[in-house]
Amino acid sequence: MLTALAYTMIIVFMALIMTKRLSAMIALILVPIVFGLIGGFGMGLGPMMLEGIKKLAPTGVMLMFAILYFGIMIDAGLFDPAVRWILALVGNDPCKIVMGTFVLATCVSLDGDGSTTYMITCAAMLPLYQRLGISRLVLACVIMMAGGNMNILPWGGPTARAASALGVDVGTLFVPMILPMVITGAWGLFVAWLLGQREKRRLGHIELPVAAHPAEGLPLVADATTARPHLIWVNLGLTIGLMTLLVMGTFPLQVLFMVAAAIALMINYPNLGEQKDRLEAHAANIVPVVALIFAAGIFVGVLSGTKMVDAIAASVIAGLPNWLEPYLAVVTAVLSVPFTFFISNDAFYFGILPILAKAGAVHGFTAAEIGRASLIGQQVHLLSPLVASTYLLVGLAKVEFGDHQRFTLLWAMSAAVVMLAATLLLGVIPLAR
Repeated sequence: MLTALAYTMIIVFMALIMTKRLSAMIALILVPIVFGLIGGFGMGLGPMMLEGIKKLAPTGVMLMFAILYFGIMIDAGLFDPAVRWILALVGNDPCKIVMGTFVLATCVSLDGDGSTTYMITCAAMLPLYQRLGISRLVLACVIMMAGGNMNILPWGGPTARAASALGVDVGTLFVPMILPMVITGAWGLFVAWLLGQREKRRLGHIELPVAAHPAEGLPLVADATTARPHLIWVNLGLTIGLMTLLVMGTFPLQVLFMVAAAIALMINYPNLGEQKDRLEAHAANIVPVVALIFAAGIFVGVLSGTKMVDAIAASVIAGLPNWLEPYLAVVTAVLSVPFTFFISNDAFYFGILPILAKAGAVHGFTAAEIGRASLIGQQVHLLSPLVASTYLLVGLAKVEFGDHQRFTLLWAMSAAVVMLAATLLLGVIPLAR
């Protein structure tokens, strides 16, 4: 009963947001409540939902002040030189622009934080996409593909979770995955080229305003009234310091972004009226994202509190036929795609992966091999409606969440297939035991 309820809830939820019958925020709140009531959980849903909100509250705080911080940096013109440099390289060729977006997102993703990647890459590239008429769905797609590949970095989260859950050294788990990551990155760049070529054919020959340089005549990120070119080095130093502390893990992300946003606001806009204007200007970006995060907390809370997650896991494990057990590494890789899409990384890596590892040990699979296989699904994971930063990306790119899922899903799946093939061919995970 509970298993059927869980699967039905997920199917109904995905159908409602992908067909645009409900917005993601409303669906995240109402769908789990309805199915919780159908399951007979009644008044017990309140504590479950509150627990889910508590779990995601730190993420909501972090994103709120991260959006504010980078919004201030954008207003002040910190990224304008980067925009000029990128435009100088890509010119007005849609193919080069899309490929450049992928490369930029890959480089920024080295810090392991998806939110930072989305904000910086969109700030640099969105004006160009809008000016030339390139699809913003393409922008969101290539950024997410770059982020999905780089999410496997040890400080990105999933690898550390897998290592902790299995009691395996992080280096043992990650180092063999480097070459498959490079191959998958090359595939992502090829996908960017394909999408760029498609946009090039769709747009035809693009005529830019007559200018001495391809970058001229295109809007910069900062507005003249808010730009602070004389503070660019101060802002750069503040941002580098923030990123350094972020990578070092010296302080919680929430604290870092709160303090950095306060300092940035005080330095760039010391007048109280200007500060109020900046807060109001960025509220339109902050409120929808934070609202979605807390709404996702209700979904996660009900999914976990009612034990629907456990029911789904048990049904999949019990449903594995005996003849698949010698191929358990590949099975783990395949299962990691839907599992990390429909449930949280924590639920998968700490709840389901140890079960798969124990089953694999019977057939001679090491914990490290099963752990590496579990990382394959990260190529699709970022499309999950349970990933808070994804709402930030679609908000910045100005696309609908359902449209982004439909456009990107097959490309993300192709990246997962490429990574799985690479790990098998390179012996990173065995085909069978």
